[in-house]
Amino acid sequence: MKKVLVTGAKGQLGSEIKELAANYSDFDFVFTDISDFPLDNTEEIIANFHRVQPDVVINCAAYTAVDKAEQDPITADAINHLAIATLASLCRESGAKLVHVSTDYVFDGTSPIAYKEDDMPNPKSVYGLTKLAGEVACAKNCPESIIIRTAWVYSEFGNNFVKTMLRLMTERDTLSVVNDQIGSPTYAADLAQVILTILGSKKWEPGIYHYSNEGEISWHDFAMDIKEIAQKSCEIKGISAASYPTPAERPAFSLLDKSKIKAVYGIVPVDYKTSLKIMMERLDKHGN
Repeated sequence: MKKVLVTGAKGQLGSEIKELAANYSDFDFVFTDISDFPLDNTEEIIANFHRVQPDVVINCAAYTAVDKAEQDPITADAINHLAIATLASLCRESGAKLVHVSTDYVFDGTSPIAYKEDDMPNPKSVYGLTKLAGEVACAKNCPESIIIRTAWVYSEFGNNFVKTMLRLMTERDTLSVVNDQIGSPTYAADLAQVILTILGSKKWEPGIYHYSNEGEISWHDFAMDIKEIAQKSCEIKGISAASYPTPAERPAFSLLDKSKIKAVYGIVPVDYKTSLKIMMERLDKHGN
């Protein structure tokens, strides 16, 4: 039985993998988080890796506070870059397989069409820069690794746009949401299923892949869909990103081309609205 180490197990993606783990009896999952597998300490990473002795590592852990990273670049780099360099080296030395999750923020958002895996990265934020550095280190130190870039992740677990919108729609009569940043949401449960499907398949094709749900929308569109499904009466106004400045610059366009993961692994991404409805039904069912 293969031992699978999952880092960041209390985050959105790690929590969703944990939900699905029971369906994969061929794997012995070891779920860890910052308390028992901190990624900002190289010695701890090495010691814990040798303690677990995994056959596969799924790295879901990341420094994801995008705006905070602008003031805390050292910690962001330690977790998003240096830790990945160490993990990748350990995987190469031990022969373990590595799946590392990255982000659309490695792009500058100026493309007129969906980004492909080999398009030139050009991050505009500390978060994006550190995640790109992590990708480069991952590929260099463990060439057999799989890197999956994703975007706009949300889940029943943790903090995310969907849950924030639901709360604000209850608290306020009107909301303003950015309408000129375009992408596609990713339901973490779908991404978790994709990763486990890859692990359960007979093939291992290293490299970078893109995955999100299907669709091309703005954050304003996303908020309107949440409002519709939740049957809220809150008025939602569209505003430009320029009128809502943030410490970190976001890509204006970060749609990901998923042709490669479809072709190599036969993945069929679900329409974003279908997954959004499922997630919101789960929230209602569990009283979140």
